[in-house]
Amino acid sequence: MRSDGRGRVRAVLRAGVVAAVLLTSCTVLLASCMVLPVAERESGLRPGAPQEREPARPPSARPSGAAAASTPSGRALGAFLGSGPEGVRRMAEMERWLGGTKLRVGHTYLPGRLWSDIEGQPGFLAPWARWRRADPTGLFVLNVPMQARNEARLDDARVRALLREGAAGGFDAHFRTLARNLVRAQLADTVVVLGWEMNGTTYTHRCAPDPRAWKAYWRRIVTTMRAVDGQRFRFDFAPSRGRDAIPWTACYPGDDVVDVLGMDAYDQPKGMSFGEQVREPYGLQAHVDFAARHDKPLSYPEWGLFRNGDNAEYVRSMLAWMDRHKPLYQTISDYCPHGVWRCRANPTSAKTFRMALFAQPEAPLPPWHSGSPTAPPPSTRPPGTRPPGTEPPRQAGQSRPSRPAATGTAPPAPARPWWERCWAVGQYCVRFDWLRALAG
Repeated sequence: MRSDGRGRVRAVLRAGVVAAVLLTSCTVLLASCMVLPVAERESGLRPGAPQEREPARPPSARPSGAAAASTPSGRALGAFLGSGPEGVRRMAEMERWLGGTKLRVGHTYLPGRLWSDIEGQPGFLAPWARWRRADPTGLFVLNVPMQARNEARLDDARVRALLREGAAGGFDAHFRTLARNLVRAQLADTVVVLGWEMNGTTYTHRCAPDPRAWKAYWRRIVTTMRAVDGQRFRFDFAPSRGRDAIPWTACYPGDDVVDVLGMDAYDQPKGMSFGEQVREPYGLQAHVDFAARHDKPLSYPEWGLFRNGDNAEYVRSMLAWMDRHKPLYQTISDYCPHGVWRCRANPTSAKTFRMALFAQPEAPLPPWHSGSPTAPPPSTRPPGTRPPGTEPPRQAGQSRPSRPAATGTAPPAPARPWWERCWAVGQYCVRFDWLRALAG
């Protein structure tokens, strides 16, 4: 009886110790056992847009103890949150909503109405320059139109004439001025997303009316901007996912004038699964393969929900895709209908996004970090191998080829260790990465 009594006492003591450790972990590591109420945000409306929300401000404490080696879903995380000072302000607010996860990428768009806009007015660049100076680890991404009146719906004949004028040097002065303004603002290491979604039909800077002139014009712009003293720009070639009006490979201007291979990838068309988005011609897999062949890091300057509504499975799959392929950076378009933080229309996707990225440690600086004083050394990788880890735009309906027949599901994402995963317990997100700290 005495030995049985001692055994019961030891069992009770062991249970008490385990309970105390669990309670302590959830007290000390609030970021690992934190309430994630999706509905805790205040309402706010943007004129002409569906209802959006600004978040309540949860504590910004980061999780204690051992942390994962890198932030999921890419080397540098960001979001498009507004073109001007409001975009900079909202970055800090979104970081609080994500439990302290760092938004390393600041992303904005030059207006495309007048050439004076495309020259990068100092007043427009000023808030982003202040953000960049305050955060030396930041990566500034700037979408730059290749034509004025960029959304004027000009016909193909007019676009063709403008492309040829640009290829002949007719617009060099505007891009030289832009480069000088960026250097003066101490934004000399900007990632320039030039002429984005050129394979579509939305923009005056589209490629299909004359691909040869378009490529010559791109090369002329890059050469002009690189000739400005003090610049360290990187040029991101970013088509929209899929074939659209022309295969985006037909617009590729050459490895010597492209530094990053981007893709804008929204959840569309209606009814297309993520696996089909991976496998479709000129889709996500084709993008990854093309970048590997050309020895370029990937990026996803724009991605988000669209034709399939509040689709948490798309968000989960896209985050897993980026976690696997490690783009240089990724920025979700966080406004309705695409967003997760500022758009009330997507509560399930918002919860999925937040749980996946909540309280993540800062990732190691990406290769070719924006603070580097020089460009990266020439690659020594064998050809065809993948590089190591490396105003909102209007989304018009895209013309698509017929949907490919389903031949299986999308490749499964590599599972994260169970102790690094966010386990939903009611409205709580619980992680157990503190166990590694206890293990020493």
